[in-house]
Amino acid sequence: MNHSDEIHISTTAEEYKKLGGTASSRRSFLALLLSAGAASVGALLSVPLLRFLLHPLVKAKTQASWKEIGSVEDLASVTSPVKKLVKVEQRDGWRKIVSEKAVYVCRDANGHLCTLSSVCPHLGCSIAWHDDKNKFICPCHNGQFTAEGKLLGGPPPRGMDRLESKVEDGKLVVHYQTFKQLVPNKEVIA
Repeated sequence: MNHSDEIHISTTAEEYKKLGGTASSRRSFLALLLSAGAASVGALLSVPLLRFLLHPLVKAKTQASWKEIGSVEDLASVTSPVKKLVKVEQRDGWRKIVSEKAVYVCRDANGHLCTLSSVCPHLGCSIAWHDDKNKFICPCHNGQFTAEGKLLGGPPPRGMDRLESKVEDGKLVVHYQTFKQLVPNKEVIA
């Protein structure tokens, strides 16, 4: 290397310094930018973990949701179970799902209106009322129930699940719930 090359290199470095920068300051800026980006990505990825850990503390209690079935006048002539649809809202993570669930309105032994879930307590199939046979029959495993939901035969461990219902302002309303299957006692799961 001769003397003229050294001058040219030092002149270039001097010009760079005059412009206000050094090679080490550029590296420091890039390192700072990279660490800020990594911290941002790490913070975004930790949000679901924090929500999971803090969910029991911040979870709001949901109130019982009463859904209207129909007017008592319209249901006064019920002699055999009548299928009605109820809109039910469910939360699945961040999604809100609105679906229609079938319930049966019938009369209990005292002649009062009652509601039965159409979900079989065996494996969750949809139970249907058969007027010609005068009983509920589950199509999956031939579970059979009376018009009041009592178990007649088949593999279900209990009768049809009765839903809480009441009359408000001349309307029959029901509190729709889901129950645990394959157990002899009715246990609420949702």
